[in-house]
Amino acid sequence: MQNLPLYTIGHGNRKAEDFLRILKLFSIEYLIDVRSQPYSKFNPQFNQNELRFLLENNNIKYVFMGDSIGGRPKDFSCYDEEGKVDYEIVKTKDFFIEGIKRLKTAYNKKIKVVIMCSESKPCECHRSKLIGRVLKEENISLKHIDERGKLKDQSIVISELNKGLGEFDLFGNSINTTSRKAYL
Repeated sequence: MQNLPLYTIGHGNRKAEDFLRILKLFSIEYLIDVRSQPYSKFNPQFNQNELRFLLENNNIKYVFMGDSIGGRPKDFSCYDEEGKVDYEIVKTKDFFIEGIKRLKTAYNKKIKVVIMCSESKPCECHRSKLIGRVLKEENISLKHIDERGKLKDQSIVISELNKGLGEFDLFGNSINTTSRKAYL
């Protein structure tokens, strides 16, 4: 039997009930919050405590992993001289590797998991640029739930990021899409 994909979603400015409806549509059992700071000034319904309460009242377990696979690590060595996160460095850190191992365990146990951050468009978030790339290298199927509630494969999101160029240039060289700097 083929493993179920891991899903990702960004809360964006969705209403809590719409967000919950999407999670139920995909029969999500666990929400993995990968926001480094699990709060939203503009969408307080997605602050950590409010979100945990909403999910647990709807039989979805909340797990915070922003400290291990979040897009803004506390480790200052993950930043360049301009203060931008370097995903190539992040990928080598023990905290990140351990977080990815936890996702791999969920995948291998066929647990229905969604990885959540704040950006509604997957191509604007580290869940595709960092987490998605690493999971793809591990042959883990990842499906992004986009801002319209539609599924997008990791390779489609990377293609959108690279403006249709895919992951390799005309000469077969890998396009560097793991550094946050490439997207700014």
